[in-house]
Parts: sequence; C-alpha cells; structure tokens
Amino acid sequence: MIDDLCVPGPRWDMAMHNDWWAAGWEHVLPRQGFPLTMLIGTASQSGFTGSLDDLLQEIFGGDWDMIGGSLDGALSFSWPDEEWDYTEAPEGREAYEASRWEDFGALLTAAGFPVPTTVRDLSELYLTWGLARREKTPTGTRWSMPGALPLPGDLLPLGADLTHRLDQIRWTLRTGPLVDGFITHLVDDLGEPQEVLTSLDRLAAATGRGADDARIAVSELVQAGDALVYRGQEPADVERLDTHQRFRLVMNWDHLHATRVALMRAEPTAG
Repeated sequence: MIDDLCVPGPRWDMAMHNDWWAAGWEHVLPRQGFPLTMLIGTASQSGFTGSLDDLLQEIFGGDWDMIGGSLDGALSFSWPDEEWDYTEAPEGREAYEASRWEDFGALLTAAGFPVPTTVRDLSELYLTWGLARREKTPTGTRWSMPGALPLPGDLLPLGADLTHRLDQIRWTLRTGPLVDGFITHLVDDLGEPQEVLTSLDRLAAATGRGADDARIAVSELVQAGDALVYRGQEPADVERLDTHQRFRLVMNWDHLHATRVALMRAEPTAG
C-alpha cells in the first residue's frame, strides 16, 4: 500500500509507500532513496502515465532539492547543506561519506549489482530489485510498487550488526502500537492501577486486539521493566500462559513514565 502524504502539486499529491520504514531501506541506501521512493509512489497513483522525469517536471518544475535536483543528481549519504554534527560523526563529512560509500559499494558488488552514482541509476536498481515496476502501455509508461517491499537482507548480504538493527526496528514498529494501546487502556480506562487481576483474553477484548497481540504487549512491558507478571505469589512467564489463565499484572508506573517520557523527548534530535 501507498500512503498519501497530502503534499499538493499542480496535479498530483505526493505519496509514500507505507512499507518503506519497516523494510529498512533507509538504513542501507543513500539519502535520495527516500525521495525517490516517494516519487515512484506518486507515479504509481491511478491515472498517471509518463516517466519519472515527466512527474518531476510537472510537480517541481524539474528541480527538486530533496532529490538532489534532477534524476541525474549525484547520490550522497548526507545532506550537503546541513550543519555537520561532529558529536555523531567526529570524522567529518568527507570521511563519513567515504566510509559509507565503501561499505555500500562492497555490499552491492558482493551481490553482483552495479554501484549507482546518480538517482537515475538507483531507480534502475529499484526495478531490478522489485521495489518498483515499469510497464509500457498503449497510453504511456505506468509505474507500480508491490504491496510489501522486498527486504534489504533478501537481496544483499547484510552484516550481522545491520541485520540485527533492522530486525529490532521492524519489531519495534510491530509492537509499539500494541504497547501504546495497552498503556492507554491502563491509564484512561483503569486509572493507572498498581495491580490488575486479568487474563490475555480479557486484555484482548478490552483493547480490541487479539490474544497474541495482548501477549506481545505484556511481554514488552515486562522486558522493559515496566511491569511484572504473577500467578498467585509466584512470578509467571507470560509466554507460557494460556489465554484464559488469570494473572496479576503489577505495574511500575514510575519506571514507565520516566523511560517513555525520556524516549519521547529524545526522538526529535535522534539521527
């Protein structure tokens, strides 16, 4: 699926594939991967026919700063006009770029793919990888994207560290809304109780989720140190509980508020 970002152009609204963040390509590709995906997502809207150059001309007059000007703009891993953060990357922009290009080039070469240098080169790799499709029709060129994007690890030999990082990102995107919905239930519906006698099926019914989702939410709270689970007076493993089994959920609200507020405050400056 493609999410409409509601950024109006002369004719088309910009659209972004909603699987982009979960797939993790932004952690692998040069920075132009994001706007290129947005451009292809926009071209995939019903009714548009033409090249990406045509769409770029129609919406931005052929020059979009976010993508580096045109499709023939050079790829990079940093924004050239941004103030460099020497705390995050003390080696400086040039050394950072060189290191990222070395890793990126080695990754693609090992997989037998050419190393792109322009946005247009990268768009051709999108077609090779199956991130996008381009078809000639009687009315003109039609673009489309699959419902679920291929994962970087399915196409490229990612190292163990990056593979773990992307797995963690996907898991957080999967579990984050479940945990948030569960906390909302505890706060808004139950008034932040110190302890709740409940079961997974009851929590599922109260939050409008399935029992497996309730199990995930409780497990995440326990792993984060925000809650404990007991059967009687003995600690219980939520992964081993039947959905109908009663258990005591003991909340550590001080820890939950302190850590989650800290994380939310850190988000705007992260990355």
